[in-house]
Amino acid sequence: MWKKRWGILLVLIIVLTGVLLFIGMKRGSMPEKADDSKPAPTPIQEEESENLETIIQRIIDSAQEGKVPNVSFIVGETDRQEVQQEWGKPQQVADIADGIYEDYLQQAVTIGYQDAQAFDIRSFHANIQKIHLADIKNSMGEPTEVRYYQDQTANQIILVYQVNPAYQLKWILPKPTEIDINPSVHHISVYTKLKDEVAEMIEQMSLDEKIGQMMFAGVSGIKLQQETTSLIQDFKIGGVILYANNLETPHQSVTLINDLMRANVDNRLPIFIGTDQEGGTVVRLPGPLKNFPSNNAIGNVNQPEFSFEVGKLLGQQLKAFGFNLNFSPVLDVNSNPNNPVIGNRSFSDNPDIVSQLGVQTMKGLESQQVIPVIKHFPGHGDTTVDSHLELPKVTKSLDDLNKLELIPFKTAIENGADVVMVAHILLPMIDQKYPSSMSKEIITNILREQIGFDGVVMTDDMTMKAITNHYDIGQAAVDSVKAGNDIILIAHGFSSVTSAIKEIKAAVNNGEIAEARINDSVRRIIQLKQKYKIENIEVTTVDIDKLNNDIEKALNTYMK
Repeated sequence: MWKKRWGILLVLIIVLTGVLLFIGMKRGSMPEKADDSKPAPTPIQEEESENLETIIQRIIDSAQEGKVPNVSFIVGETDRQEVQQEWGKPQQVADIADGIYEDYLQQAVTIGYQDAQAFDIRSFHANIQKIHLADIKNSMGEPTEVRYYQDQTANQIILVYQVNPAYQLKWILPKPTEIDINPSVHHISVYTKLKDEVAEMIEQMSLDEKIGQMMFAGVSGIKLQQETTSLIQDFKIGGVILYANNLETPHQSVTLINDLMRANVDNRLPIFIGTDQEGGTVVRLPGPLKNFPSNNAIGNVNQPEFSFEVGKLLGQQLKAFGFNLNFSPVLDVNSNPNNPVIGNRSFSDNPDIVSQLGVQTMKGLESQQVIPVIKHFPGHGDTTVDSHLELPKVTKSLDDLNKLELIPFKTAIENGADVVMVAHILLPMIDQKYPSSMSKEIITNILREQIGFDGVVMTDDMTMKAITNHYDIGQAAVDSVKAGNDIILIAHGFSSVTSAIKEIKAAVNNGEIAEARINDSVRRIIQLKQKYKIENIEVTTVDIDKLNNDIEKALNTYMK
C-alpha cells in the first residue's frame, strides 16, 4: 500500500517538474517588454561622458598656460635645474635631434629641453588615455594641423591645436585603422617654440664684434693702459688674462680689474677676466695670501674631498679679486719625469688619480661660479721641451693617447667640463703639419667628434715660441680657427692681438673662413657667459684674513 502511494507521488512530482520547465522555457524565449514611458537608464555612461569633458577642458585650460594638468612647470619658462630641484634626477634620458628628453616615470611626464630650457612637456597620465579621437574632435573641433609619425615601434596621428599664440596642444594617438577607427590617446604634449635669444644677439652683432669675442688678450702694466682700453672698446675683445706682473697688491689688483670692467660697460657682453691660479708653483694672486701645496702633493694625499675643497677655495680667492675664469686644473699625466714644464703641476703619473682629483678641483671652482679651463689637451706630460721656448714633439699614436693622456680629459668632459685648452705639441703620427693647437685632426676630429666635446675650445698662448718660432701669428690665428678653436689666447703684445683680429677678418671676407663658422664659436662663448651668469660687478676690498683662515682650516684637515 505504501509502495503504491510512493509510486503515485513520484509520478506527480515528475509531471509537475516537467510543466514548470516548459513554462520557464516559454518565458525565456519571449522578448522583455520595454517601458516606452522613459528612456533606458544609463547613469554610468553619463558619468563617464561628464568626466571626459572635464578632463579635456582641464587639459585645454592648462595648455593655454603652457602646462599639462597637475604639473606646475611651464614650457618656455622652466629650466632643467628647477625641474630637478623639485623632482630629482630623471629615470631615463634621450638625446634626439630637436632636444634632450627626460622621463619622470612616477609622474608619467616627459620633459624636452633645448639649452636646458623646457620647450615640450608631455603627459602620459592614465586619465588622458581614456580619451578617444572622437572625444577630442567633439570638444575642440578640427585641429589646426594634422601630422603623422611612424617608426619601427609606432604609427601615430598627431592632432595639433594652436590654443593661443604662444602654445600648442598636441594629441598623440595610434593612427586609426579599420579595426580601430576611434583610438584612445597615447599622450599629450604642450609645446612652445623657444625664442633663440643667442641667435638674435649674434644676428645683431657686427663681424668685428664677433671676432673680438674670440680674442683672449694679455695686457701690460699695473694700471689700465690706453692700448688695453682700445682692445676692449674698439676691438671688443671677449677676455683679458692677467699675470703676476699685472698684480702687485690686492688693492691695486682690485682697482685694475674694476677699471677693466668699467671699460667694458658699454659693450654688448660681459668680459672674461682670467688668470692661472693653479696653486703650488703657479700662482698669480698678490699679497700675503696663503698658498696651496702643489697638485703632486695633493695627489699624494689622494682624497677627492680635499681636491674639491682646493677648487672651491681657489674659486673663492679668484671671486674675491673679481676674476671669473681660471686656467686650471692641469689634467696632464706626469708620465715623463724629465718633463720640464709640467712636473709637480700634475696630480700623478696615474691617469685615474689625475682624472678623479682633477674633476673634483674643476667642480670646486664651478661651485663658486668661476669657469675652470682644463688643460693641456691632448696631454703635455710626456714632452721633453717647454713649449714656451720651442715646439715639443711627441711620437705617439691616437691609440697611445687613448691609453694614457686622454683619459683625464675624457673623464672631465663626461663630468661636464665647459672649456678645454689645447697645447702646442706636434704629434706627427696624428698630424704631420700642424701642432695640436692648430690641428683640425686633433681639435675637430678627435676632441669634438670622437670624444664628443661641444663646449668652448681655446688655444694656449699663441705668443709662446712653440708658435712664433715657426708661424706668423696672424696666419696662426686663422689656422687655429679653421682647426676648430673658439678662442685664441694671445697673452702678450697689442700688435699681436690686432694682427690676429685683422687676419681672421680678412679670411672671413675672402671666404677662407665662413661667417657661420665664426657664429658657431660666438654662440658657444655667449652660452658660456650666460651659464656662469658672468656679470662685471665691481669688487670693493679683499678679505685676505678670511681667505687665509679658510685655507688653513683645509690644510689642517687634509695635510696632517
